[in-house]
Amino acid sequence: MNARTSPGASRPSAPVTLLVLGSDPLPRLGRLTGRARIEYADDTTLAERLPHSDVLLVWDLGSRALRRAWPGEGPRPRWVHAASAGVDHLLGPELAASDTVVTNARGVFDRPIAEYVAALVLGMAKDLPRTLDLQRRHEWRHRESQRVAGTRACVVGSGPIGRAIVRTLKALDVTTALVGRVPRTGVHGPLELDRLMARADWVVSAAPLTEETRGMFDARRFGMMQPSARFVNVGRGPLVVEEALAEALSKRWIAGAALDVFQHEPLGPDSPLWDVPGLIVSPHMSGDTVGWQDELSAQFVELYERWATGRALSNVVDKKRGYVPGH
Repeated sequence: MNARTSPGASRPSAPVTLLVLGSDPLPRLGRLTGRARIEYADDTTLAERLPHSDVLLVWDLGSRALRRAWPGEGPRPRWVHAASAGVDHLLGPELAASDTVVTNARGVFDRPIAEYVAALVLGMAKDLPRTLDLQRRHEWRHRESQRVAGTRACVVGSGPIGRAIVRTLKALDVTTALVGRVPRTGVHGPLELDRLMARADWVVSAAPLTEETRGMFDARRFGMMQPSARFVNVGRGPLVVEEALAEALSKRWIAGAALDVFQHEPLGPDSPLWDVPGLIVSPHMSGDTVGWQDELSAQFVELYERWATGRALSNVVDKKRGYVPGH
């Protein structure tokens, strides 16, 4: 077996080739100067350069090129790192079946996304979108708003992001239930999801995208929510059947919703979602705070230093499950 294909093989005597899939702004990898041969690829050159690389950094969060370009049984990188929490966009069948190690950016986005969810909860409860709209129209219209303390939330996805959302909502005195793949202390199992959704004022989706979770928020589940409830998705776009959500909002089955992720991104200007009543649309920005790309760069460099010295990597994705296990 070619040494490049085996993550457990000894480090090659030749300089390591680190391939970065991405475009400006590029990651800050100055600490690796002289320690790795850093090359760059885009969607059109990735397939050509993959077989000659030891490590691949998927920096372009929107690229789907790796699924098409993975070299199968030929020489290939021994380690792939995704500068994102989700890996469904790169984890094709060939990569999943290979012995290449895959890691992700677990830990970088937890608190920013939790803050974003809290902002959406507060904004919807206090009717801020309507206030801003009335201001643009120069209309003075006094209204009552909703108290957040004492409401109930169901957070779906028990990974670091979901747990951070729970902690942040609890600080607002929201009674919160966390739902994960496996029931355990502090985490409800999937069999309890329908019951918890039916009682919740806020349903927050923060689950990874797998074959089990794809389309899990559909017409049936929106139909079981309270008419006063609101839905937020900061997980992955395909978790939600968008047509069903649009219908639920248009028919006032639920009171409102916010989507930060979508089945197809970027959302086209002719998408009907822009005009769905009660829906807040944001451009996949919930985890992107000032300096987030520097944090991603620093995280990758730390992982690279572990890999280069033969130490065990953290954030290793279970390629069968599609996420980092342990949550």
